[in-house]
Amino acid sequence: MPETSPSPKIAAFFDVDNTLVRGSISILFGKVAFSGGSIKRRDIWHFMWEHLRFIRRGEKNSKMANIKDKALSLTKGHSVEELRGLIDEVYRDEIKPRLWPRSVELVKYHLQEGHEVWLVSAAPVELVEAIANDLGANGALGTLVGHKDGVLTGELVGDPLHGKAKLHAVEKLAKERGIDLDQSYGYSDSTNDLPLLTAVGHPVAVNPDPQLRKYAAAAGWEILRQHRREIPNK
Repeated sequence: MPETSPSPKIAAFFDVDNTLVRGSISILFGKVAFSGGSIKRRDIWHFMWEHLRFIRRGEKNSKMANIKDKALSLTKGHSVEELRGLIDEVYRDEIKPRLWPRSVELVKYHLQEGHEVWLVSAAPVELVEAIANDLGANGALGTLVGHKDGVLTGELVGDPLHGKAKLHAVEKLAKERGIDLDQSYGYSDSTNDLPLLTAVGHPVAVNPDPQLRKYAAAAGWEILRQHRREIPNK
């Protein structure tokens, strides 16, 4: 009998900030780093204020990017082992209590259907991997932070996974793993992720920003809205 090629895989790609988690995980990382004495007191108010703005408006201004860069810069000079310990604390105390229940249900649904699930974020990949590991996802794609001799440089390796860079990372992964993007799913809250959302066959706008909401409505995409009261008190 002639050999048959394996069927293409189906995957679900989840953005993280405001899609899977309420708020920005990079800023939550900055908050915990502050409590450990890594940043000055006046900076924490900027972090928390911008975190609230992020929840309400999404990542639509340069100041937001600067705050997230500040959170990333906190890693400079620390060991890789220190980062891993801090990430465990950030996930347990700040990120996990802010997971959107319905998004988590969708992750589990896709896994039960035999789909691969990948979390894709501009946040440092170690933070994204912590979420993926806890939820049982196949893996995570995120921004790479440089390190040398076990010490973090605070600088990025390559481009942050944002906009088209996120799409290129997903396309590379799909080619490596035999994933059919036309049959796959994408979940995001941000207009910045339109390159990825328009590349998959089943895009879903989750808590969409105003521009994405208009685009999704015009394109006939599914729109999923979630509310803070859906997150149980811890």
